[in-house]
Amino acid sequence: MAACSNGDGKAAGSGSGSGATVLNIGMPNGPQTENNNPFLGSSAGASLGYRWMIYEPLVMINGIKPTEPGKPWLATEWKWDANFTKLSFTIRDGVKWSDGKPLTADDVAYSFQLRKDHDALNTDAIPYGTITASGTKVDLTFPRSQFTNQNKILTVFVVPKHQWSTIADPTQDTLKNPIGTGPYTVKSFTPQTTTLTLRDSYWQDLPKVKELRYTSYNDNNAQTTALANGSSEWSFVFVPNVKAVYQDKDPKNHKLWFPANLGIHGLWINTTKKPFDNPALRRAMNLVINRDDIFQQGEAGYFYPKVESVTGIPTPAGASFIAPEYKDKNHSVDLDGAKKELSAAGFKLEGDVLKDPAGKPVTITLTDPAGWSDYQTDLEIIRDNLSTIGIKATVDKANQDAWFKNIDTGNFDAAMHWTNGGATPFDIYQNIMDGKILKPVGKGGVSGNYGRFNSPEATKALDQYANAADDATRTAALNTLQKIMVEQMPIIPTSASNVGGLYSTKNWVGWPDEQNQYGPAQPTQQNALQIILNLKPAGSQ
Repeated sequence: MAACSNGDGKAAGSGSGSGATVLNIGMPNGPQTENNNPFLGSSAGASLGYRWMIYEPLVMINGIKPTEPGKPWLATEWKWDANFTKLSFTIRDGVKWSDGKPLTADDVAYSFQLRKDHDALNTDAIPYGTITASGTKVDLTFPRSQFTNQNKILTVFVVPKHQWSTIADPTQDTLKNPIGTGPYTVKSFTPQTTTLTLRDSYWQDLPKVKELRYTSYNDNNAQTTALANGSSEWSFVFVPNVKAVYQDKDPKNHKLWFPANLGIHGLWINTTKKPFDNPALRRAMNLVINRDDIFQQGEAGYFYPKVESVTGIPTPAGASFIAPEYKDKNHSVDLDGAKKELSAAGFKLEGDVLKDPAGKPVTITLTDPAGWSDYQTDLEIIRDNLSTIGIKATVDKANQDAWFKNIDTGNFDAAMHWTNGGATPFDIYQNIMDGKILKPVGKGGVSGNYGRFNSPEATKALDQYANAADDATRTAALNTLQKIMVEQMPIIPTSASNVGGLYSTKNWVGWPDEQNQYGPAQPTQQNALQIILNLKPAGSQ
């Protein structure tokens, strides 16, 4: 059925020159349920990304350049007070909802109030204080500095009060007829394909794309096939042999761009388990893990870019944050250095077996869900790397549900996992090291610190960063966190998160790329709306 609907999409959206009117977008997420509640990550609108064509943010932030000033969107101006405890918005005049009613400051205040009143909608756990609207102004207060959350607050999407005040439970209820300020409305829905159509009017220039067709393919292979044959023109999917199966099918038009953002992937180590509670062992492991092989083989040479810096901070996105002492220090494989670390800490390499200071052979189980093919390849590489210092590693291809439970309760040795990301490296380090989210082994419900890393020094530095009154204090705190990362290695960074995409220039041009980095290339990110607004039919200029 997916193939049939995509065949229709290809026929309607194809054609050379300036005749294109339809853009076909795909994700490998299986059959969808009709739900356009933008707050729910499980909804079709979130899964496929089309919620961003309907609901708009107050400010548009470039996800790959988060330190750049935001672009005014539904808000024309915004101002923080000196210590980031108060925020004032000026709401754009002349914007109308898709049902013709005007957007007001009350709608914006209500959108924040919904998040304050419902923890399930406040996914970033923002501590909202007062929320008031007057004229075109909306004022927010917070009990403590929101420096680390400022982009999360600015990019909040706005919903219409006149619709949402009638919804009994906004945290769970299904929404079939969304009303937004964006340029598109839902035209039709099936479990395979959702079609959006262009509104007659919109507060910005109307996009050139008249219709968006979002198809949900059953798996990565089906999505890859659709990209290769042109029936899908834009997607975010892992393609193992991307050059042969995608790029070479149409070298002129089949493009991909996967820029890094400020989040990372790496080997999380359970720091409560002996002998892995010893930082020297973790440092030695880091010195033999080959990030080049992980990038080229595990991540197919494009998907998750490798992390170069010893601090774990991705570059170039985070280059400006790296402490002076680590500015030019990049990771490289150093077997001799690893052996010196181990010897100095009382470990002994006897033949091809590493023994800990108590004389026990060092063994470790590396685990991730069986279906996560890139992570599984990463683990095979890491297993072989660790054997060079005598660590016997076993790869466990886990059941996904069991794996999630084991990670949550701390019942594992080591696993590939991701971190949070944000506007600064704070989000990375907070996710890895924060004592405030530290839970004992056996207790679930964790929101990070899966490795149970206990460092009062790190927790203090995170607090100092979050509540600093000036940039100098923030810089000092972040430098401390980098030092802890390098010296104690609570996780071994391997790769940067990405906000990428594969797309075709056959029918549409104007996509972001290395030369024009105006936003991430991922169709499920908020910046996808910017991309749609930037697209023009191929051959029209």
